[in-house]
Amino acid sequence: MILRALNAYYERLLADPDSGVAEYGFSRQQISFCVVIDADGTLHEVQDARQPDAKGRNRHRSVVVPGNSKPSGSGINPCFLWDNAAYMLGYRPDDPKPERTAEAFAAFRQRHLDAEPQVNDSQFSAVCRFLEAWDPTKAIDQPALVELGTGFGVFKIRNTLPYVHHAAPVRDWWLKQFAEEETAEVGTLGQCLVTGEVAPIARLHEPKIKGVYGGQSSGAALVSFNLDAFDSYGKKQSVNAPVSEQAAFRYCTALNRLLDRSAGRRLSVGDTSVVFWTAAPSPAEDFIEQLFNPSTKTEDDTQLSEVHDLIDAIANGSFPPKFKDPNTPFYVLGLAPNAARISVRFWHESTLGDFLANLGKHFKDLEICHGPKDQPHPPLWRLIGETAREAKEVPDLLEGALLRAILTGRPYPQMFYAALLRRVRADCEVRYVRAAAIKACLNRNTRNNIQPLAQELLMSLDPERTEEAYQLGRLFAELEKTQEDALPGINDTIKDRYFGAASATPGSVFPRIIRMNQHHLGKLEKGARTYHERRIQEITGRINGFPSHLNLQQQGLFAIGYYHQRQDIFTKKAPKPALDPAAAV
Repeated sequence: MILRALNAYYERLLADPDSGVAEYGFSRQQISFCVVIDADGTLHEVQDARQPDAKGRNRHRSVVVPGNSKPSGSGINPCFLWDNAAYMLGYRPDDPKPERTAEAFAAFRQRHLDAEPQVNDSQFSAVCRFLEAWDPTKAIDQPALVELGTGFGVFKIRNTLPYVHHAAPVRDWWLKQFAEEETAEVGTLGQCLVTGEVAPIARLHEPKIKGVYGGQSSGAALVSFNLDAFDSYGKKQSVNAPVSEQAAFRYCTALNRLLDRSAGRRLSVGDTSVVFWTAAPSPAEDFIEQLFNPSTKTEDDTQLSEVHDLIDAIANGSFPPKFKDPNTPFYVLGLAPNAARISVRFWHESTLGDFLANLGKHFKDLEICHGPKDQPHPPLWRLIGETAREAKEVPDLLEGALLRAILTGRPYPQMFYAALLRRVRADCEVRYVRAAAIKACLNRNTRNNIQPLAQELLMSLDPERTEEAYQLGRLFAELEKTQEDALPGINDTIKDRYFGAASATPGSVFPRIIRMNQHHLGKLEKGARTYHERRIQEITGRINGFPSHLNLQQQGLFAIGYYHQRQDIFTKKAPKPALDPAAAV
């Protein structure tokens, strides 16, 4: 299903003239320089083809060129009308093997001179005249080439817009020659698992997949077999999973396009690179990355406002009309590096409507009272970041399991809930995002009948809840506040010393901190003392005792009770309405 969906996405891109996707027989390469020549083959200059990005840094220019990626290995393999400077100009900075560089340039020149009679194009002939006359010792006179050092280059005729390999006669000849080479090199014919057609089966799937976070810069394979132990019925390498040459090219090209950062179809969740797309064009594709990780900083305030309005609408269960058809198939693919290969961390297929409905449930479950500076809908990276001290400590499987729960609307992974509580106990801190995530876990478990609560947790303080763990959390917050008022500026509070133990084994801690509370109350003035005593008594009246142990669910309730009570303490209360004297009579 993955390869079939990617193959369909490639066909969708190919039908779009603005997509710029490479057709079969071509590939996108990162070009760093351009050899500009006159119509008679005289060198004009070597240009730096890089372009500045949004931060002003020079980046390689992505250009569609004939053929696949540069062949690896130590052999002489010149490309057609593009290659590195050693092949195109016989130049290599600090060259340790000048003889081999000269051999590479000679092979590159001969390949193009041999093709000139068949190509029969004036621009291509100009390149041939340049190669015939070029002296590699003059390459050092080109400042751009010396500065760049390495990278791929292409040819261009001066005062013309497209590159030489974009000229129609050159392109037509290349496609004809490529098809002939493919027919001549047919090794195995078979039925393609992607298209169902009988076609030449790819032994190696090209082009390589690039852009997976942590993967090899030279690219990796999604489907590959490299050991004899994987042979089956005498079939070697990728013939074990028959995919035609064209289908392999299509799905690899489509996946590379999705993984390209400039396409806006990918996001990183821990060590997992997640790509998403719809079967038909939809404006939703341009917003999905920001729906998961909404930004608080942007140069475009209009766009920022638009994203947050969309999130609010989705959280309220609405399907934005601008996203068009809610029945559009929607795909999510999570990939992780594995040496020279790529492992599929997860694959999810649904409709756009179902996806947004589940995302809305996720936003709704996370809603909890918070301060004015807190982001209303925490991004995915912050949820994951609250489970560990550092990003490298987050378990590899957690990100995928959490994203799968969000996409499907199923319960959040237990490892996510346990990790949150572990950090709460270790840090003695119940921050907004942690409280939101713990509340979401408990409410979703209740909805799915997994250790259900009597009722789902509310966004803010609920004094009438019957769970003792929740009331204990409230009590701890009030005891802490009493200490803060009695001993302002104290460095070591009861929260720093006892929160972890109080949330797990309240029977061993609460008697002690209640005795301490009597000491703290004694330091307050009468009015403040009465205020705190009344609030504490209201809570203790709902508690029958201090249990010796709280399980994980109860520890979550303790944390939410504590957070709710702290938020309530610092929330400005609305003034009570004045009594109407007439009504009193």
